[in-house]
Amino acid sequence: MNKELKFAILIDADNISEKYIKIILDEAAKTGIATYKRIYGDWTNPQLTSWKRVLLDNSIIPIQQYGYTTGKSATDSAMIIDAMDILYSGTVDGFCLASSDSDFTRLAARLRESGMHVIGMGESKTPKPFISACNQFKYLDILLSNESGPEKEIDQPADLEKAPSSTKKGRVASKKAKTKPKEPEPQTNLNMIKKAILTLVDECSDDDGWIFSAELGNQLAKRFPDFDVRNFGFSKFTPFINSLGLFDVKRNQASSNSNVQLVYFKIKESERK
Repeated sequence: MNKELKFAILIDADNISEKYIKIILDEAAKTGIATYKRIYGDWTNPQLTSWKRVLLDNSIIPIQQYGYTTGKSATDSAMIIDAMDILYSGTVDGFCLASSDSDFTRLAARLRESGMHVIGMGESKTPKPFISACNQFKYLDILLSNESGPEKEIDQPADLEKAPSSTKKGRVASKKAKTKPKEPEPQTNLNMIKKAILTLVDECSDDDGWIFSAELGNQLAKRFPDFDVRNFGFSKFTPFINSLGLFDVKRNQASSNSNVQLVYFKIKESERK
């Protein structure tokens, strides 16, 4: 039985919303056990009051950091210092850094240099250097969007019911209208993934051109820390690959007394021309 990794979850409250907390904890739990759960901010700031209930419900320890200078983030420094203290304590195997701030790029790189597994989490606006410095990166806004569904009702002005009947009649359709908001997108887009997959299958396949699906997934994760099939609306790897329409698929029984199937991919002949 493999030992579960121990993680320190460190959250930058200055640019991470409390609405993402469930996703942060769930994603970290898929990789290991959270032995530290800390969040950093100036808790005298009224803008952070929405975090209070979330912290109590999830046993997250708030770390107070006053903003000493306007325009400078003292929170970042406190979080970095804490991360290094935890690193030197030798009590964890990895870190989950929840922030969309590029200031944590060097921290992520330094932790990896020390053998830590680093998971970054932030919104799709996160600068590329921070994403690349992590072993894995999760887009919180994309994952939340997938949970919420694509359509949301338009909020109507509160004084609509007070408008003249003729005005209301002309706007009745818009009151019930739905719109599809602009979806957040991963920085590693579908075209980049397709090109990488074709290259990997050529480089890593066997003599007959087949590559094991797990090997392909591992190679993609090494090249793109932010690769996640959920970014493209899928929950599993094989259906995502099938959706590209570039590969033949074969399934082999793992063993005669097992129901487990091993999935392999091969570039279609039509794609090689």
